[in-house]
Amino acid sequence: MSKVIVIDDEPFILMMIEDKLKKAKIDVITLRESRNAADVIRREKPDLVILDWMMPELSGIDLCRLLKKDPDMLNIPIFMLTAKGQDADEQLGLRCGVTRYITKPFSPKALLEMVQEVVGK
Repeated sequence: MSKVIVIDDEPFILMMIEDKLKKAKIDVITLRESRNAADVIRREKPDLVILDWMMPELSGIDLCRLLKKDPDMLNIPIFMLTAKGQDADEQLGLRCGVTRYITKPFSPKALLEMVQEVVGK
């Protein structure tokens, strides 16, 4: 079974994504804060991380940079799911190693299709 970690400080977003992925038989771990996320990602070895940019403590972009510097985690695909919709924001995300840049509001169905492309479902 594929495993996805979703990190977002908005409970509704987490619940919506978790529901959609679980119905597609994808194992989901949700986190409401990014502070200890790298430790969880290292331990769980997910097939994909879905990450919000604007998080308290450690921003999603900083977490992405951290993950891409770690040889054990650098190959994990990352989707940035964010309200930051400017071209410059997207370019920064892609330069930091984001696989897909998705702006909010988003289509849960389209997100599921992107997840399935990446995790091989």
